[in-house]
Amino acid sequence: MTTLKEGDKAPAFTAKDQNGKEVSLADYKGKNVILYFYPKDDTPGCTAESCDFRDNYQSLLSKGFEVIGVSTDDEKSHKKFETKYSLPFTLIADNELKIVEAYGVWVEKNMYGKKYMGTARTTFIIDAEGVITHVISKVDTKASSQQVLDLIK
Repeated sequence: MTTLKEGDKAPAFTAKDQNGKEVSLADYKGKNVILYFYPKDDTPGCTAESCDFRDNYQSLLSKGFEVIGVSTDDEKSHKKFETKYSLPFTLIADNELKIVEAYGVWVEKNMYGKKYMGTARTTFIIDAEGVITHVISKVDTKASSQQVLDLIK
């Protein structure tokens, strides 16, 4: 499994967003990107994290960052999630698991003794040249944007 770290080139990807439009990381060349991976649309932790990015979206934009959320849910699920919570940023549908695997966040999880594969909640901060500058593996779902802001001061 890939373990990406600060200084690594962010893996390229192309996938569909919540509107069925193809989006590539290359579309964001020249911009700083907050790429956050979350397990599932409309679950408590993922909703808290996404809404925190929504609530602080303007301050992140003013600091030159774009926000992109990625989960293995499909476009239809993402569209419902975006609409329900008025999310102003792109949500990538990775139902083929290509992006979560490329970023090393598709991992074995264990809940109540049952092992299964799922997405490890992780945030990557990527600079304008496509290089990972920070990896947040212990995400605070209620203060995820503050975690990012604290790193980019």
